[in-house]
Amino acid sequence: MGDWTPIAKVYDPLKAGSIDGTDVEPHDRAVWRAMCARYKPNKGVVGDPLLTLFVARLNPSTTEDKLHQVFSKFGDIKRLRLVRDVVTGFSKRYAFVEYKEERAVVRARRDANKLVVDQQELFVDFELERTLTGWIPRRLGGGLGGKKESGQLRFGGRDRPFRKPINLGAGQSLQEWQGGGRKEWERSGRRDRDNRDNRDNRDNQNNWDRDRDEKGSRGREDNRYRDRSRHRERR
Repeated sequence: MGDWTPIAKVYDPLKAGSIDGTDVEPHDRAVWRAMCARYKPNKGVVGDPLLTLFVARLNPSTTEDKLHQVFSKFGDIKRLRLVRDVVTGFSKRYAFVEYKEERAVVRARRDANKLVVDQQELFVDFELERTLTGWIPRRLGGGLGGKKESGQLRFGGRDRPFRKPINLGAGQSLQEWQGGGRKEWERSGRRDRDNRDNRDNRDNQNNWDRDRDEKGSRGREDNRYRDRSRHRERR
């Protein structure tokens, strides 16, 4: 627990697929695929990785000129590459921006993240392929992105950091936790159940009052109908 951090320092697919980085076995096929991958960073990539930003979630219609216009506000750009499909030429919705100065990288990472460009909110972070040891891209089951709907939710990055796992405390044994912390946990569970019961009782009471009002209104309408019928009979 002493070396735990919300942001991954070394990439581990098993930990990245865990909400708190403590899983001991893969929970989906993507994690297993990433664990079996033998990926090495592309040696053909040029530029300083410490001065390069990763820009994702772009609008498919966003062009290199538009990106250069937006990111040049934070400093002088040395190189900008919008990744495109080699067959269709369509944008893959992510790009890399290399600056000339470190302060420009820091400023752009801070201010350009969640910036809206062409009706899309950008995600901006440092390049990880050449700076994070053990990095596996998402196409091989790795990465730190993904959505719950796709079944590939990843943690350990700035966008989705690890949640801090339960800490029993230094020197606290399991028996002590069962005697103290467990009692508090059980009390909190009882409080939750009591709150749910109270909500259910209020809902039942509201439903009963609503039914009673509806029955009362129907009874009044029936009485008015009978009164009109008697009046017609007398006539």
